Amino acid sequence: MRRPPIAPVAWTPPPAPARAARTRSAPPMPPLSRIDLAGASGPEDVAVEADGSVVTGVGDGRILRLRPDGSPPETVATTGGRPLGVEIAGDGRLIVCDADRGLLRITPDGAETEVLVAADDGATREHTVGLCNNSAVAPDGTVYFSDSSRRFPLRHFLGDVYEGSGTGRLLRRALDGEVSVLLDGLHFANGVALADDGSFVAVAETTAYRVRRIRLTGPRAGESELLAENLPGMPDNLSTGTGGRIWMALPAPRSRVLDWALPRAPVLRKVAWHLPEPMRPALGRTAWVMALDAEGRTVADLQGPGDAFAMVTGVREHDGGLYLGSLTEPAIARLPLPAAAG
Repeated sequence: MRRPPIAPVAWTPPPAPARAARTRSAPPMPPLSRIDLAGASGPEDVAVEADGSVVTGVGDGRILRLRPDGSPPETVATTGGRPLGVEIAGDGRLIVCDADRGLLRITPDGAETEVLVAADDGATREHTVGLCNNSAVAPDGTVYFSDSSRRFPLRHFLGDVYEGSGTGRLLRRALDGEVSVLLDGLHFANGVALADDGSFVAVAETTAYRVRRIRLTGPRAGESELLAENLPGMPDNLSTGTGGRIWMALPAPRSRVLDWALPRAPVLRKVAWHLPEPMRPALGRTAWVMALDAEGRTVADLQGPGDAFAMVTGVREHDGGLYLGSLTEPAIARLPLPAAAG
């Protein structure tokens, strides 16, 4: 399919921090164990149910459940689109961000799939989402979710990277179904996570190398601010872990070529966008997750070379370890948390 045109916007990223030049963390990322998906691939996000089962969505549209006993993956449901972010609501239902269909809610047995917020199909509708990517569910059932781009579908998401137009949004769906925009103008809005005390919701801006938050309670409710900026890599999905820390998947390190091109050379970006994929600048191969505290300080940093597992797009803490998802791998991964990060 022909790539859509891009209209590059100049944006000057901050100079990459020294951490961006390293390919391993200290302490190093512990060895990964891979959990095969029996022929499926692209488990973009991971969530863990009350019994320890891991739930993920894969490239063929299925939602899979992996039991703790190591039995083969079970197909819970098929969305008919491309599932990305997966969350477990308080009642056990699955909240799924589907890039093609929108925000979905699926019963634990997969018998019922409900469209909570429809994807934009080109028709004029009051509440639609362009590229539904990731979500977080409050205890009362309110869903906070990201709309990565109003310009590009998932299959052309790199167009948003090259263009830099910042059309992403952070949205909220209330219990009565009302959808409101909390933040807009975001640079590829991606991961979403709630503070463990409900005081704020955070959203990753992948192509701006930062995490923004909006306060939900207290005298500053409704105010937005940067939680972390000038990250050493591109942040993807977020999740809330032990002690309120916010885990962040980083599928790729900063690109020096992209950082150079963003504030200049719109013609060159247009040319690069239309080059055959093997000729375009490649994203570095790595396995990388970080965690932030409520003040945006880095409290965990685990990175490996990406030879055993790469392009980590989802991370979830559970029972002293981390489960990792990937947009490209035919498996999910698990690693124990080192004592320094536990």
